[in-house]
Amino acid sequence: MVLVLLITSGWTAVRDRHADPGPRTAALLAWKKGRIGGRALPAPDSPPRIIARFFQSLTALQRGRLAAHHPLVVGNLDGAPVELRYRANRIALAKARAVERRRMTDERLTDEGRHEAGRRMHRFTSLMRAGRRILAFDPTGRGRAVEVFGDLERAQRVSIVVPGVDTDVLTFERTRRRYTAPVGMALALHRSERATAPHVRTATVAWADYTAPRGVGVDAASGELAEDGAHRLISFLRGLPGRSTVALFCHSYGSVVCGVAARGGRDERLPDRVTDITVAGSPGMRTDRAADLDARARIWAMRCDGDWIADVPYLEFGGLGHGADPVSPGFGARRLATAGATGHAGYFEPDTGSLANMAAVGTGAYHRVHEL
Repeated sequence: MVLVLLITSGWTAVRDRHADPGPRTAALLAWKKGRIGGRALPAPDSPPRIIARFFQSLTALQRGRLAAHHPLVVGNLDGAPVELRYRANRIALAKARAVERRRMTDERLTDEGRHEAGRRMHRFTSLMRAGRRILAFDPTGRGRAVEVFGDLERAQRVSIVVPGVDTDVLTFERTRRRYTAPVGMALALHRSERATAPHVRTATVAWADYTAPRGVGVDAASGELAEDGAHRLISFLRGLPGRSTVALFCHSYGSVVCGVAARGGRDERLPDRVTDITVAGSPGMRTDRAADLDARARIWAMRCDGDWIADVPYLEFGGLGHGADPVSPGFGARRLATAGATGHAGYFEPDTGSLANMAAVGTGAYHRVHEL
């Protein structure tokens, strides 16, 4: 029955989880042995409040020393000072770029391996451009990254874009079809929010800090990767500075991540500062009703004309599938119009009703939202 479900719904049973532990593992081992001012360093998986308290106890010189000596750890610590994470990630990117530059001429690699090294080197160079704010970066395996647009510390409202399948460091941004990649999505939303409510201080985050499924295979049909992604997303949210309200904009499999995070539980739930969750092109949120989500946030849903996700079976069987269709009346989400947007990847295109609606939600301009 499961095989029949996979075949008829278009899912392909392909898994590729094998990855080299990479530089992140070495960085964590060095951090574990490290000390500052005679003190042991906190566990990197400590709650953000513990991490924040630790860095507040350090001098500026000590913080800078940790960023220089442990950039791959400091740059990814939820709760660490934002500007320090930006600095640490520039250092980490420079080191990762140097590694890939050497690999480009490594005769032990295949032509394909050297070509991949070149692509990664150019991506890291792009991420290091002046003015870019990289809040998280890990070159291990397929890679992860988070970028901020706007002033995260002073923002009144923060919007976070959670992308779906095939997201990694190479697809974090694109030159062609730029609004189908996390950076383009977040930048389009940020610009639209500034136009919608210029008096509101906003920041927008391209959050690609989880292992996304590759293609529409078994991983995309199950919730395993979403569980890990939800854990990482909640930690990120708890580590955000300031008192801004937060809106999540979750595309495709990203909506599964957001659904698992919003489902919550006694030990882990979304912070109350999350006021809105918008899902676009969603295969489901791992629940059958919006009311079952353990969050105080408003739940919004949209689907464009021509989005193939409508043909995915909205059910859960044997651990596969993600529950009810979020745009169905019975689910209970507020349905948003998507005028001018088409296909599965068109939601963040400029001058579309879908992007305008997301900008209205993100800035709290609910009177400008067009519902169905």
